[in-house]
Amino acid sequence: MRKVELLSPAGTLEKLKIALDFGADAVYGGVSHFSLRIRSGKEFSMEEFKEGIDYAHARGKKVYATINGFPFNSQLSLLKKHILAMAELKPDAFIVATPGVLKLAHELAPQIPLHLSTQANVMNVLDAKVFYDMGAVRIITAREISLKDLIAIKKELPDLELEVFVHGSMCFAYSGRCLISTLQSGRVPNRGSCANDCRFPYEMYAANPETGTLFRLEEDEGVGTYIMNSKDLNLASHMQEILESDVIDSIKIEGRTKTSYYAATTAKAYRMALDDFYVGKDDADRYQYELQSLQNRGYTDAYLISRPFEKHDTQSLDFTMQLGTHQVCGQVNEEGTHFLCKYKTLPNDEMEVVFPLGSVVDIVDNDIGTTYERDGKFYLKLKQLKAQNGKIWEEVHSGNVNPISLPTTFPSYTFFRIPAHPDMGTYPKK
Repeated sequence: MRKVELLSPAGTLEKLKIALDFGADAVYGGVSHFSLRIRSGKEFSMEEFKEGIDYAHARGKKVYATINGFPFNSQLSLLKKHILAMAELKPDAFIVATPGVLKLAHELAPQIPLHLSTQANVMNVLDAKVFYDMGAVRIITAREISLKDLIAIKKELPDLELEVFVHGSMCFAYSGRCLISTLQSGRVPNRGSCANDCRFPYEMYAANPETGTLFRLEEDEGVGTYIMNSKDLNLASHMQEILESDVIDSIKIEGRTKTSYYAATTAKAYRMALDDFYVGKDDADRYQYELQSLQNRGYTDAYLISRPFEKHDTQSLDFTMQLGTHQVCGQVNEEGTHFLCKYKTLPNDEMEVVFPLGSVVDIVDNDIGTTYERDGKFYLKLKQLKAQNGKIWEEVHSGNVNPISLPTTFPSYTFFRIPAHPDMGTYPKK
């Protein structure tokens, strides 16, 4: 069977490193407004993106550069310069969204492989073949596609690589082709500046055009008004079925603007799922334990396994966001010697340790703290909160920029977490 790639989001240089360290085979990200995530594109300078590419290549991994915006005529000259500049960094592929940009990139940088963005909405063999004939070596298929249709495309075009989303935010519109944000706030989704208007609560009205009468439609308490708020995609429990099809070359995680903890946890969960599959195992509860710890809008398995008309649970009607089962309370630095607090931390708090697969943590008990293992999980308790500058704190809160000492060296970018308190609830609370 083909070896399936795990592809993670890289919104910053730090998130790029974290995703790769926690198990991703490749990452994707971009520089400037030609990337469909302007906010994350601004986080990368050309120098940092080059550093990220070098970091990945040194570990035998890949970086795909996103040039998947929808440019205007006035931007074409700048787009050409951007393609040439990005090509000099030697990414492993360009991700592009339109036929024109695909053709332009192929002409200007024929040495860079081309991947077609999900924004192109490829759902069938006919469209796939058109882009394949134009030079695309991989197609990131529409999020509405079925596994059956993927099998049909692969049968017709066996040399064309297929990439599918398995986790992350879902869009109310057809594979992201949305105008709601444009109409309400002037922020254009297909140029990377979506304001996520579909996540907002809306009040419903009925109008009589003949009389001009306007009625507000009252709702029962608890029914909700988040009529366009899609749940988050989560296919970790379907990895056996997806991988057994043997037609998918890459599984993709959405989320360049999400947290470093998200980058780590999703990479780790799907790395476990992939590795388990190749040794004949399937432990969906183990993968979901990690994924349920993340903030989410509720989870759905969406459309890859089931057709859209068969699904009636893809909308999160009661809230825009809910906390996961755990709260992140610390992130270890790259050196592994100190951590920054991400939540209120007190001496003797029991914190679960989250580190990359295959890593180890020394079991120690010293004046700083103790580490121990229980039921297959590692934990840390700090006896004192000693900052790098020697100051002892009685408690530390998120936003404190003083690195706190650790009792032993941890793997780079290890995270600490605690069970989420029920009162943390959802956003906004009903």
